[in-house]
Amino acid sequence: MAPPNPNPNPLTLVLLLLCLSASASASASEVNPFTSRAATIRYWNRKVPNNAPHPPFLLALLSPLPITTTTTTSSSLFSPSFCLSARLLCPNTSTTTLSHSSPNSRFDSYSSQNFTNYATSATHGTSSFSTYSPDDNIPVDTFRRYGRDATAHNSSFSSYSPDANVGTDNFTSYAASATAGSAGFTSYAHSDNVPNLKFTSYGDRSNGLHHTFTSYSAETNSGDQSFKSYAKNSNGVPTTFTSYARDSNVIGSGFSNYGEGGNGATDGFSNYGFNGNQPENNFNNYASGSNAASDTFNSYREGSNVGDDTFTSYDKDANAGSAGFQTYGKSYNPSSDTFKSYGEGDNPNHQITFKTYFQEDNVTFKGYAKSGVTFQDYNKSMWASNSTVAKINNKWVVEPGKFFRETELREGKVMPMPDVKDKMPVRSFLPRSIVARIPFEPETVKSLFGLEQDTALAKAVDDTIGDCRRAPSQGETKRCATSAEDMIDFAVEMLGNDIVVRSTESPNGSGGPIMIGKVKGINGGKVTRSVSCHQSLFPYMVYYCHSVPKVRVYEAEILAVETKEKINRGVAICHLDTSDWSPSHGAFVALGGKPGQIEVCHWIFNGDMTWAVADLS
Repeated sequence: MAPPNPNPNPLTLVLLLLCLSASASASASEVNPFTSRAATIRYWNRKVPNNAPHPPFLLALLSPLPITTTTTTSSSLFSPSFCLSARLLCPNTSTTTLSHSSPNSRFDSYSSQNFTNYATSATHGTSSFSTYSPDDNIPVDTFRRYGRDATAHNSSFSSYSPDANVGTDNFTSYAASATAGSAGFTSYAHSDNVPNLKFTSYGDRSNGLHHTFTSYSAETNSGDQSFKSYAKNSNGVPTTFTSYARDSNVIGSGFSNYGEGGNGATDGFSNYGFNGNQPENNFNNYASGSNAASDTFNSYREGSNVGDDTFTSYDKDANAGSAGFQTYGKSYNPSSDTFKSYGEGDNPNHQITFKTYFQEDNVTFKGYAKSGVTFQDYNKSMWASNSTVAKINNKWVVEPGKFFRETELREGKVMPMPDVKDKMPVRSFLPRSIVARIPFEPETVKSLFGLEQDTALAKAVDDTIGDCRRAPSQGETKRCATSAEDMIDFAVEMLGNDIVVRSTESPNGSGGPIMIGKVKGINGGKVTRSVSCHQSLFPYMVYYCHSVPKVRVYEAEILAVETKEKINRGVAICHLDTSDWSPSHGAFVALGGKPGQIEVCHWIFNGDMTWAVADLS
């Protein structure tokens, strides 16, 4: 028998070391050792050698790419096929364009394509469009014309891009220059996440066409939207716009033109920006230059929380007719509002009423007509009146359960659970070998990933890099982790190498009452430090991480109230020093108290995480 080789093949040694490293922890035992995921786990084990299990929520974010993946940053690397294999967030480049102009037609569902022409010049008959791009991820949709130049034709559009994630939608023209008939649009971009929406024209230059628009971007989250023209220069048109940006969260919206130059129109706008959270609303023109029109505007930003709003012109230079404005600025918390022009003009026959305008300290009302106008009520600082505020139900002011006191984390306690669901699109980290070669510059990132300017994802890239470049707050140490290794390095740098990362297990229990089960205080319930990391919206995974001093961290069983069965395992962090927090912080609105007077606790949401001492006992 031959003696053993004293100089084994180097490749054999490398393979042996890879296998030994990959089996160092249970979580890595089934990982292909030749993937970037396995390489990250080996790095993790070297930096944090406490043999703690690797949590599945972070393992799921590691890159599935093989180690042999090229490390160049050419445009070919970030092709659609690479984005798919690397689990990145890239725009859909496979859309096609269709045209359809049958006078009697019905589309039930339509997705991932651009539409140039639907029911144009149709005569009589009915056309309907049920659903366009539902539940899409990063849709970039364009619908150019629907019902243009139609005569006595009834058209309807039920739903456009509902529940989309990081969507960029553009609807150019609906029922332009149509005569008689009706046009109805039921829902546009309902429940979208981080939308970038544009609706250019609805019913402009139409004659005797009955318009209805029921809902535009209701319950959307973040993002920007614009509506440029509705029933402009129309003749004898009854129009109704029921809801715009209702219940939306941190939305920037612009409505440029409603009913301008209309003749004999009957216009109704029911509510704009109702119950919004931190909205930035801009309404430029309502029924200016109209003739013999009857206009009503029921509610503008009623029940909204904070925000900045501008209403530039209402019924300016209108001739005869009547106009009524019910409520402006009946907000829950103070905002910055400007109303620049209401009923200005020289025609004494135009009758205008403005029922209620709620002024706050930073609200201005400019340009109010002195004749032909009735102003019924002008209220100052309505939000300071307990009797008035109590009538408003603004779900955004502070979501129930979002903040709580430390004493509430006890077994048997029933409390509300906020919505902790991860609303971000699915993505993975890129391997550090690749991401290190990508300049963290907005234009470079957008170019590599093929992101067009003025799309939702392109704007998200700008915002994320802007946040990362922002100077840290007083006492804050922060870092944007563009790879899993970056996150591990920062956590070890801040806390040492005997650490564990934790997050709430699932979204179960969100939005309803829960019961607290067994509670465990990390580090024996003693004061400690943590590093909290929050997802940023970016083509690949990026986390905003910051060191949080003077906290206590808890793990708690979350039980169903009725059955007492465990439905979730939550991680909560309690901030013990709130002295540097703003007095207007939502925690003090919800809990009372002032900065430095009370501790504030909150859950770690799905998708976010906090690093702290291991405490594996």
